[in-house]
Amino acid sequence: MTRLVTTLALILSITMAQGNSVFAQGVTEGLGDSNVPLEINADEGIEWRRDLKQYVASGNARAAQGELEVFGDQLVAHYREGVEGGTEIYRVDAVGNVKIVSPGEVAYGDNGVYDIDKQVMVLTGQNLRMVSGADTITARDSLEYWETKQLAVARGNAIAIREDKRVHGNVLTAHFVRDTENKLEIERIDAHGDVRVATKTEYATGDKGVYFVKQELANLIGNVKITQGENQMNGDEAQFNLATGVSKLVSKSGKPVQGLILPSSKKKNP
Repeated sequence: MTRLVTTLALILSITMAQGNSVFAQGVTEGLGDSNVPLEINADEGIEWRRDLKQYVASGNARAAQGELEVFGDQLVAHYREGVEGGTEIYRVDAVGNVKIVSPGEVAYGDNGVYDIDKQVMVLTGQNLRMVSGADTITARDSLEYWETKQLAVARGNAIAIREDKRVHGNVLTAHFVRDTENKLEIERIDAHGDVRVATKTEYATGDKGVYFVKQELANLIGNVKITQGENQMNGDEAQFNLATGVSKLVSKSGKPVQGLILPSSKKKNP
């Protein structure tokens, strides 16, 4: 997301552009650490709103630098006077059909706001989702990406999906690490509030949980219930292997683990 700052900073070098197609490319310094050439495309032009201290790229707008691309119907850069003179961008808005593409992940939303001071990108709207390799995270209220912390936060009926396995929570926090190709991938997901873990054959609930993505292991804590068919077990904590379907229930409160296991029903031959 750092590249997003320098990418849209290029607009500051453009006073006004009109026409059916606008193309600009150059190198900027002072915002971020990159000297990679920058590129902005906008079908309807790039506008300088001096009174509002805004630069606006409209019409199927695209900003790209290196391996990062930002798409939206409109991109708006808000700037202010710098401490040592000049101007600096402090916020970037992406409006309509927003897509953020970087190595290893793609995020979608209707609208996005990038707070440069806090280095956080917040996506809102319908069908919010982030795709990272085989994993997809969806949310109802918002998707946040915290650049310096390398984590994403999904809020409101958040779900992490891998094939037929799902981890649900009111809030999911995904922690990223770099893989061998220096791409970001999800290492761990923390789940809080109304936590649910589901496979084809098992269903588990708890107050909170931690999902280790590569190992496909979920640890549930607090009021844990594991259901398999008509069988159910209750305890304080559980370790749930989503790959094998093996689960282990433990008690931390001193109370015994409880289970209800029903005999299998078999139809008798007439």
